[in-house]
Amino acid sequence: MDEVIQVTQWLSSITPRKKAKLFFFTTHADAPSPMVGSNDVDTHEETQLPLATTVALHNFKNIDEFLKKKVNTFSCYNVIENEITKTDYEYLRFYSACKYLDVVPPFPDLEKISAIQNKFEMTDEERDYRLLLDSADLVLEKVCDSLKPAGVSQMWTALRKDRNLIRGVKTIDIIGFFVDPNPTGIKECLFFFIVRFLQKADKINRVNTNRLERLIAQCDESSSCEEGKTIDFIIDSLRFYPTELYPFGFCLIMCVIEGRDGAMQEIEKTMEISRHLGMITHTEKNPTKETIELVKKELMKPKYQFYSSFTCWFMSHGDGNSMVLADGETIEREWFLTSFPDISTFQLKPKVFFMVSCRGANKFSLKGDEFEGQSATCDYYDIGSALIRNRMLDITDSVRDISYVQPMMDTLVAYSTILDHLSGRANTHGSIYVDRACVLMSENISRGRSLTEILEHLSQDLHEILQETMDEDRIVYKQACHYDSYFRKTLKLPYTRHPKEDVHSAPQ
Repeated sequence: MDEVIQVTQWLSSITPRKKAKLFFFTTHADAPSPMVGSNDVDTHEETQLPLATTVALHNFKNIDEFLKKKVNTFSCYNVIENEITKTDYEYLRFYSACKYLDVVPPFPDLEKISAIQNKFEMTDEERDYRLLLDSADLVLEKVCDSLKPAGVSQMWTALRKDRNLIRGVKTIDIIGFFVDPNPTGIKECLFFFIVRFLQKADKINRVNTNRLERLIAQCDESSSCEEGKTIDFIIDSLRFYPTELYPFGFCLIMCVIEGRDGAMQEIEKTMEISRHLGMITHTEKNPTKETIELVKKELMKPKYQFYSSFTCWFMSHGDGNSMVLADGETIEREWFLTSFPDISTFQLKPKVFFMVSCRGANKFSLKGDEFEGQSATCDYYDIGSALIRNRMLDITDSVRDISYVQPMMDTLVAYSTILDHLSGRANTHGSIYVDRACVLMSENISRGRSLTEILEHLSQDLHEILQETMDEDRIVYKQACHYDSYFRKTLKLPYTRHPKEDVHSAPQ
């Protein structure tokens, strides 16, 4: 059959809602960089004009033409360059979006897709189409599904009132002030237009969603939410780090085995819980400084921008400031922690570090009743919330910026012990901290718990355990763990274990 006819028949089989979503996923806001073949041109026309005209005319002609153009481009594309191009990236995104929406064309060139994945140096695990879907876009899709057409229309009205934001934007004028979002697919097109517009205006990104939340907050709950949803529920869904679908993220396990009894058990436990959470895992046994540099270089490759999160377990001996590597050399803990968050492929994504090592030789020894409980009181000021708001600063959009981000933001560092103290271990099972952390994470899958909730539970659990030194003194002591968080959103564990192969019902 002629390819033109095939494309036409394929488009006619897709519902308007799915066309809007396919367009949205295909015009993803953030592409991996550096990209060959990208001249950094303004893609405003390509990403917003088709949505604007579809909303204004209630006609999907321009979106159809966009999708046809994509299919024709991919059909003629020759995968010959050694370097990754913009088309490589777009091809993978388009194919994964089609798979997710269950609208795969009957004529995809799977060999071409495999050749592109080879250029990205993807492993077998990484060739799962779900890795290529952007989690932030999937969250926004769910927000859209939770809103009625009237809700999106109210968001549009609120956006139009911000004169400073919309001044001079032609696509805003194309849509007009009053919109009828009720025809099938128009609600989605209008919502996705609002999202892409705010992204292009540098008002929201995958972490900073306050501006979008404020638009939703102005909606009338009785007329704007789908059955079973509330404004608070919808806004809360934007306050978690987007880690939808498989994989949950990339996990790096670095463990010094030499001179550490039970180290292999630590590796097995962390690998098991990481896979249980749906992470793709890489292990480095007996790392050296050279190993660490090679791993950092590896993580800068473009394929890692497809991941939603990064987790690192580092297990070794150590002291207050440094950690001991396999060759006996030491590295500063602070150097290690500040060098990884600065990797561009994981910018604006949650990065979690489990630092499992001693930070000194002190022990919280238990000797009788020498520590008596103390209580503390504080003054209570009865100030109404309205009064508090009236006394606070009025922070306007003109003094807000989301473009520049401190490298340590979106990072959490969990320590197995507090400064200057021991980190306990068992002869056969390794670190007690690692053991309890893996148990608690495993137990809390499906409970909707956040990582910080689990770490707080871990702190309580670990501090109840009586440990004993292995020297001749046999001192009984307790261990206290803690974490430092630079998170700007909440990181939730997956609700279910992510299988490698997933059969899901296609979105509407």
